[in-house]
Amino acid sequence: MSHFIEVEPGVKLFVEDIGEGQPIVFIHGWPLNHKMFEYQMNELPQKGYRFIGIDLRGFGQSDKPAFGYDYDTLAHDIKVVVESLDLKNFFLAGFSMGGPISIQYATKHANDELTQLILIGAAAPSFTSRDGFQHGMAQEEVDGLIHAFQNDRPNALKDFGVNFFHKATSAPFNEWFFHLGLEASGHATIETAKSLRDEDLRHVLEYINVPTLIMHGEDDNICDYAFSEILHEEIKNSTFVSFEISGHGLIYDEREKCNEELLKLIK
Repeated sequence: MSHFIEVEPGVKLFVEDIGEGQPIVFIHGWPLNHKMFEYQMNELPQKGYRFIGIDLRGFGQSDKPAFGYDYDTLAHDIKVVVESLDLKNFFLAGFSMGGPISIQYATKHANDELTQLILIGAAAPSFTSRDGFQHGMAQEEVDGLIHAFQNDRPNALKDFGVNFFHKATSAPFNEWFFHLGLEASGHATIETAKSLRDEDLRHVLEYINVPTLIMHGEDDNICDYAFSEILHEEIKNSTFVSFEISGHGLIYDEREKCNEELLKLIK
């Protein structure tokens, strides 16, 4: 079943809703959409999960307004979707940029129905290096990435995708994955890149009060592996699972292991 849920006047999000059982809400990475989780969508509904994939505003099949690409607005959008679907006892899984957005939801908007937070190759607590945090890209590097997307988005997107996976992927797979990024609007891609560059969630980690599963690929060339080590250290009641033969895209590089870790949560 598919939904279009209005999160504010004139802005509707596309939500894919498949299966019955324990709800698990997936928040995609930059600049993709819910279809990046195809290899979870294929399996998890067969094993007792209700797969709910949200296309964030500006991405996939959702509306693409001019504004609203800061973490708090994006997290509030999730809140509206969760309440509209009346989700109970649900899990929230955020991949890459979806990680800090999910953290923002968990610390500012969640109610008691959020049972488990899952952070997958999360771009958190800060995607860029800054005073007291020497991990991640330099802010100037993100400026260069933004400039590349402003001038030739398809080429910049193809260059960005080269660093996504550790294992070899076929040419048709690469083309499919590339087109997921092209489904985003140019302005949403750029504005969320600015949020990745500027926002810092180090100060909110202590307020995460649900069990948290953290997963990260050891060969991640986009989100520093140290991000998840820090998250594990700072988030109480967290579990850290390392993926030894994965890059950033561990949901595909080691999809069997990824799905097994998710299925453990409902056994």
